[in-house]
Amino acid sequence: MFKKYFQIFIFIAFVFLSNTIRASFILIPMDEKSQENHLKAYGITFYSLQNNHKVKWLLNYRGGSFLMEDFNDLRNECTIRGVSFEVVSDTKAVQILEEIGSPSKNQEAILLEKAPKIAVYSPKTNQPWDDAVTLVLKYAEIPYDVVYDEEVLNDKLLMYEWLHLHHEDFTGQFGKFYGTFRSVSWYIENKKKAEELAEKLGYSKVSEEKLAVALKIRDFVVGGGFMFAMCSATDSFDIALSAEGVDICESMFDGDPSEDDYQNKIDYNKTFAFTDFILERNPMVYEFSNIDTTMKRKILKIEDYFELKEFSAKWDMVPSMLCQNHTLMVKGFMGQTTAFNPKTIKPTVVIMGQNNVNGEARYIHGTKGKGMFTFYGGHDPEDYQHRVGDPKTELDLYPNSPGYRLILNNVLFPAAKKKKQKT
Repeated sequence: MFKKYFQIFIFIAFVFLSNTIRASFILIPMDEKSQENHLKAYGITFYSLQNNHKVKWLLNYRGGSFLMEDFNDLRNECTIRGVSFEVVSDTKAVQILEEIGSPSKNQEAILLEKAPKIAVYSPKTNQPWDDAVTLVLKYAEIPYDVVYDEEVLNDKLLMYEWLHLHHEDFTGQFGKFYGTFRSVSWYIENKKKAEELAEKLGYSKVSEEKLAVALKIRDFVVGGGFMFAMCSATDSFDIALSAEGVDICESMFDGDPSEDDYQNKIDYNKTFAFTDFILERNPMVYEFSNIDTTMKRKILKIEDYFELKEFSAKWDMVPSMLCQNHTLMVKGFMGQTTAFNPKTIKPTVVIMGQNNVNGEARYIHGTKGKGMFTFYGGHDPEDYQHRVGDPKTELDLYPNSPGYRLILNNVLFPAAKKKKQKT
């Protein structure tokens, strides 16, 4: 109990360490009714951390609100960005933290200390709206660097705490687009560029070069990094790791046939999240394996929602942080990899979001070595069935998107004070 009150005292004392003494805090509410722009609210929190002002993330308190020191320009920044905020006295801040600290409340106050250094794995030619994460980072005004194969292979990931992977194929099969798009100019050009890059980096095949990248990313996570993957980067990453040293690519992808009986040579011990999956051998089929449920799901769009699980904020702080939202029901959305077959998910992986109609997992989390990973099925939370060539999503139309909030929970998570999980 003394430790809890001491932590509250230390946080309140931040106010009196600034040049201008302020007897107030800024509360950024994240409940459904009070917040005008949930997505930009994360940017305000990041802004506070960038200015060396620590933040308390109030888990399960008004939708996962943020409590921060009221420093110069913060109120103006909130107003400019259209983020709702409340000014609270230091006495009120103490009352809020005491309420949250009560053993009877499924709430917790997590200290955010430092803005994480963020990298997005993406071809340099991609636009910010080519994947949902870069789109929302740009919208929330959260800075990030773009890295690709050359930077990863040259160990540039050591400069970052957080890495995002999106619409990528680490198996060297060019997204399994061959059946539909093999004669289309963009497919031909992308394949050519990938082969030229592999050759430049010293590899005879794209599959070998992408495996080398996947292994570097694996080492980044094992060493303590945080990886967030969406869409085809989720299953293709694990498949590439499991097929290390095994040729699973047909001749139209790498110039020679696949190995005989390659399915039985897959090593599931090398993967992050998935096990016992069956690879799709037909190169004409737009699918990697039975991990993804896109081709099998039978659900109407109006019924396509997934439910976030409720975790103990005091005992299961990590999944609780990653699931903070103003609603437990999130609209479903499709992608090359839409959702995950629960039969292929390792028992050590936490399912945080699941469709209760068909049982598919949409949002999962786990640990690997000293690091952590989150896999999120689908391409764009506000574009139900994104197709090649579709226009970008305008996030000004969806400032309170629950689906996008899950992405930003992951972005902010590495800022949390490293705290030993309770057991």
